[in-house]
Amino acid sequence: MLRIHNSLTKKKEVFKPIEPGKIKMYVCGMTVYDLCHLGHARVLVVFDTVTRYLRYSGYDVTYVRNITDIDDKIINRANENAEDYSELTERFIRAMHEDAAELGVLPPDEEPRATASMQQIIDMVKALLDKGFAYTAQSDDGQSMVQGDVYYDVSAFENYGKLSGKKLDELRAGERVAVDENKDDPLDFVLWKAAKPGEPSWDSPWGKGRPGWHIECSAMSTCCLGNHFDIHGGGQDLQFPHHENEIAQSEAATGEPFVNLWMHNGFVRINDEKMSKSLNNFFTVREILKLYKGEEIRYFVLASHYRSPLNYSDQLLDNARTALSRLYNTLRGLQVPEDYDENDPAIEKFRQAMDDDFNTPEALAVLFDLAGQVNRLRTDDLDATLQKAAVLKKLANVLGLLEADAEQFLQTGAGEDTDEDKINALIEARKLARENKDWAEADRIRSELDAMGIVVEDKDGKTAWRRS
Repeated sequence: MLRIHNSLTKKKEVFKPIEPGKIKMYVCGMTVYDLCHLGHARVLVVFDTVTRYLRYSGYDVTYVRNITDIDDKIINRANENAEDYSELTERFIRAMHEDAAELGVLPPDEEPRATASMQQIIDMVKALLDKGFAYTAQSDDGQSMVQGDVYYDVSAFENYGKLSGKKLDELRAGERVAVDENKDDPLDFVLWKAAKPGEPSWDSPWGKGRPGWHIECSAMSTCCLGNHFDIHGGGQDLQFPHHENEIAQSEAATGEPFVNLWMHNGFVRINDEKMSKSLNNFFTVREILKLYKGEEIRYFVLASHYRSPLNYSDQLLDNARTALSRLYNTLRGLQVPEDYDENDPAIEKFRQAMDDDFNTPEALAVLFDLAGQVNRLRTDDLDATLQKAAVLKKLANVLGLLEADAEQFLQTGAGEDTDEDKINALIEARKLARENKDWAEADRIRSELDAMGIVVEDKDGKTAWRRS
């Protein structure tokens, strides 16, 4: 029974799709004015893994991930580069697709772009105006102050704040909100911006202009998936105001519930500090790919639960490299069949882990347990070895892992040596996990050591190891 943490209700819920057997999911994608960074990589990998597992579980999934290809950052960067905004966005869209492929991320079923969704955006803004949830800026004499500016009236939406838990009065009292004399309320947000000289613009009933960021996702998601769909995902930083505003716009415009379940992955930290350009600890995917393979980065992302903070460090990437190499070494030299034993007990353990809010660390522990079994069997029973190896490869593939040829992956020799420094590092990592009562991580590391042929013995508060 699949249970997913719902950011809207703040608890795990038994997942029930709106239409039996089918799931419609929308995830906020990149604003394409720069290269993908590690935060983008986490979103790409997390929701690709979610999609893979849902399909493995038998669901017919429609996965939509949008592209924001017009906004202030894009226009400013294009002006800095003295290039047309569309040339800039096309370049970074290509780069994003290349980075995603390196990470083993499958293309979404649909990838709408804001610039190709203008009519849907305009239609939604018009619906909000017609229903009294939006307004054009007015001067004291009742005349339109800025031709083309349209704002959402947050006070008109009764349940504003239901996702983030924020209250309008508290926001007004405690939040810094940019002063804009065109707004009736500082918390109101723009739906349509009047064109400025030299900016790209589109015709609308309010004159030439372009959409605000929030309305783009409301229009694209409902256009692709309908007014009411199953899952909406994205990074934790988008919960407020972006996703909060999406709910307000969409439900006000359609009169229907917008999304049943909201999923948000945690922040990325660099050496236990928040990732930030101002701290000069900001890494693009391409920078990391110079040092690590895409699958190693993917493993690193999956080694933490998607809702937990993801801490980037060279040591953790090295650990991911070593762990993934151990799994590939397990398959080395084996002609693994495509058919596998669907009744293998490991499959139920794997499903239990993933059904518990996509607990990938526990799912990885199952893979290492299987790897240990393969290594113990391979000298005595080839048929049993291949059967276990087939289950290992199948379950790893569900996570987007072990999809390469083992010999080819290991050509570089990364992580092949079973030296004592690496073993001791894993022992220390397991000790720390046990001290923090992170039993899933401790079990995963023990399974990894087992796959390496290392027997761990805990006695009198101390840990010893030996080769099996």
